[in-house]
Amino acid sequence: MADYTFYTNPMSRGQIARWALHEAGADYDQVIIDWKDKPAGFLDINPMGKVPTLVHHAESGDRIVTEAAAICLYLAEMHPEAGLLPSDTEMADYYRWTFFASGPVEQAITSRHFKSEPAPEQEVMAGWGSFDRTMNALEKHFDVNDWVCGGRFTMADVYVGSSVDWGLTFGTMPPRPAFAAYAERLQARDGYKAAKAVDNTLIAEMKK
Repeated sequence: MADYTFYTNPMSRGQIARWALHEAGADYDQVIIDWKDKPAGFLDINPMGKVPTLVHHAESGDRIVTEAAAICLYLAEMHPEAGLLPSDTEMADYYRWTFFASGPVEQAITSRHFKSEPAPEQEVMAGWGSFDRTMNALEKHFDVNDWVCGGRFTMADVYVGSSVDWGLTFGTMPPRPAFAAYAERLQARDGYKAAKAVDNTLIAEMKK
């Protein structure tokens, strides 16, 4: 048995977790989830019925991890040899921007997509404030930093980078130069290429 069982669908946020698995060098088996026919065993593991879901077959027993950001950070911790964890001086940016992407960025994009953005007087109550404020904050960081933690790739870049890469691909984020340059750096990584190749092959097979 592989160290991990990875429940995913190639047309989902499972692509984020697969990239993290490849960057960590983790040994995993995949289970492709059909949206219309989710197996009962999967729903026992994750009652939300969402992917990605990761089961780590550790010596102490199975550990279930859900939510793409949590899976990314967990894999970095379980595979320190991959060099994806932050140093003490990098830790603030590592956690700040990972959770900024999973919170304000995710909410800003979702609210705009569903045409339910807060009115100006409501922005104080919204964790992301507004779409423009969120994008401006993220852009400001990448105007002066190649990676989330400055000059070095860490696991935070898998999650934050996926938000930017997907946002540019599907037009849900503005194609600002700092975002485009960041996406190009991400796309050049071997882990990114390997993970995308797997998911792109699966997508092509599903469309036959």
